[in-house]
Amino acid sequence: MNRRFAIKSAILAAGVAVAAACTPMDSEPDIVDIAASNGNFDTLVAAVTAAGLVDTLKGDGPFTVFAPTDAAFAALPAGTVDSLLLPENKDQLVAILTYHVVPGAVTSDQLAGQRLSVATVNGANVHIDGTNGVKVEDSNVTTADIIASNGVIHVIDSVLLP
Repeated sequence: MNRRFAIKSAILAAGVAVAAACTPMDSEPDIVDIAASNGNFDTLVAAVTAAGLVDTLKGDGPFTVFAPTDAAFAALPAGTVDSLLLPENKDQLVAILTYHVVPGAVTSDQLAGQRLSVATVNGANVHIDGTNGVKVEDSNVTTADIIASNGVIHVIDSVLLP
């Protein structure tokens, strides 16, 4: 009887171990998750959604995103954001948003002391100056190196226009 109990217990323990090993583990948040939960990127998240880029930015990447804050979008001329969010302006919105994304995960220490021209996802080059802080075109990186599961976010203070 003790032998049966020991065997059943071993089988049950093995089954529990297998089930635990198959349970998905909590993963780090991706770029979209971080932006959506931050509170400073509501306009960016709305734009990414309107452009149909959510699945892309939740993908494997890695990506480096220069993320304009809500204040950066608010600094655009009146009506610009509303106009860009219209379905008929989706191509223009996609072009602007993909101008904020560079393939690969690039952290600020890799930019320090350098001046670079880097191809963005939309195909145009963006100029990065890491000689005194980090500037992307005329935007300042105000918060660097927010690490996501699929890349890096650098917060910028204005919207980049290709």
